[in-house]
Amino acid sequence: MKKIPKVYCASIATETNTFSPLKTNMKSFKETFFAKPNYHPKTPTLCSALFPLLRKRKSNGEIKLIEGTATWAEPGGLIDSKTWNDLKKLILKEIKNAGKLDIVLLGLHGAMIAKNCVDCEGDLVKNIRKIVGPNVVIGATFDPHSHLSKKFITNTNILTVFKEFPHTDFVETAKNCINLSLKTFNKKIKPRISLFDVKMMTILPTSKEPMRSFVDKIKNLEKDKSILSISIIHGFMAGNSPDLGAKVLVITDNDTNYGNNLSFELGMKLFKLRKKLGPKTYSVNKSLIKAKNLFKNNKKPVLIADIWDNPGGGVAGDSTVLIKKALSMKLKNIALGTIWDPEAVRLCHEAGEKAIINLSFGGKISPTEKPIKKNVLVKKIVKNTFQKFGKSLVPMGDCACITFNNIEIVLNSNRCQTFSTDVFEKLGIEIANKNILIVKSTNHFYNSFHPHVSNIVYASVNGIYPNNPKKNKYTKLKRKIWPIFSDPHGLVNKNENKKR
Repeated sequence: MKKIPKVYCASIATETNTFSPLKTNMKSFKETFFAKPNYHPKTPTLCSALFPLLRKRKSNGEIKLIEGTATWAEPGGLIDSKTWNDLKKLILKEIKNAGKLDIVLLGLHGAMIAKNCVDCEGDLVKNIRKIVGPNVVIGATFDPHSHLSKKFITNTNILTVFKEFPHTDFVETAKNCINLSLKTFNKKIKPRISLFDVKMMTILPTSKEPMRSFVDKIKNLEKDKSILSISIIHGFMAGNSPDLGAKVLVITDNDTNYGNNLSFELGMKLFKLRKKLGPKTYSVNKSLIKAKNLFKNNKKPVLIADIWDNPGGGVAGDSTVLIKKALSMKLKNIALGTIWDPEAVRLCHEAGEKAIINLSFGGKISPTEKPIKKNVLVKKIVKNTFQKFGKSLVPMGDCACITFNNIEIVLNSNRCQTFSTDVFEKLGIEIANKNILIVKSTNHFYNSFHPHVSNIVYASVNGIYPNNPKKNKYTKLKRKIWPIFSDPHGLVNKNENKKR
């Protein structure tokens, strides 16, 4: 008789910007998303898509499910030591209380760093392995903007990573993790992990070439029965981690040599594309001029992505640099979403819709910026609203739309990046009627906005986010990676030796 596996599932996730002045503590997790065991919502979150999928498996009689805690904090600064210790102890206690397990599945991010732990995910799975022993299958999902350590790989059987950026495939990634973990338990496969260090750090958006074709090639390679999964770790440049940078992960069915060769081949191909991978960016002034000129020849609005003041990268999301420049250039018919300013939102809600108030907003976190002070019309206020990201709902908190000088701005109380057109539409802004849209996001906005805009301009506002690996003070990094080193693989010397 076939044994029904007993599965424990949990999720602890955040993305740590170790250079950010923002604090990440237990309050950060509980305010953003904190579901106690058996209270995970029906809809998946980015890092906890395992839960609703496993419930379906349970209802089909395929597994016995023990649901653990699921929590997510909006990206921010270092996690304080007590918070990390408490979260880790919580998960370990749940696993101990679950009794004999067959599979442990974890929805993680991969870039969590605490004051007392530089590799939170690796530390967690090492301690889990000590409890469950060598024979229990441990599977996990990662965000590609992560730091993958040998400690993590050593203690894990299965790791699947979102292939897409924007991360539109997080549910599919969780499904693959579950399938491979169950097959491992049932001894249908023998997963062997191969990891190649690409030794580079850059942005890898899959919505554009050459990354689009690279990911399509990986998906095609996965049709080979001996390949169970292929993943690309992009790395997270705002994390002071010894494991910083891109990596290629190949999981084969008991064929380590093939996995090693393939991960090397793919990794070196990716490295050769390094200078073409990131989006072309423009300064504040040039991005606005370009957007203005592009709109003249189009009926649809032009979108400017403020890629570095992106709360999804652990910064505040309250910069006013772009909108101040737009005001000085006397540009009109602009919508910006969002500026994080809970106090300004509160004042708008107290004043009510159609009120005209003197408001100070934005620019309150960065020491180099000052807030904008304007008489504004409170066009619309909304309580406890959400924006969609795929099947996930992202809380924006209480929000307000203010307008002045033919400019509309969405203020939000829950710090989050722009994922979808909901940011504007739920606040009564008709994006089709705008000349220019400004969003704070690196690339997660893409799928939702792309059909509604004529062009996308990526603006680089320096000083907000540690966006230059050459200048970032990585005290933990001991490996050579590009662009800090021009030739981390020693290719120049190898080529010279070949010529000789």
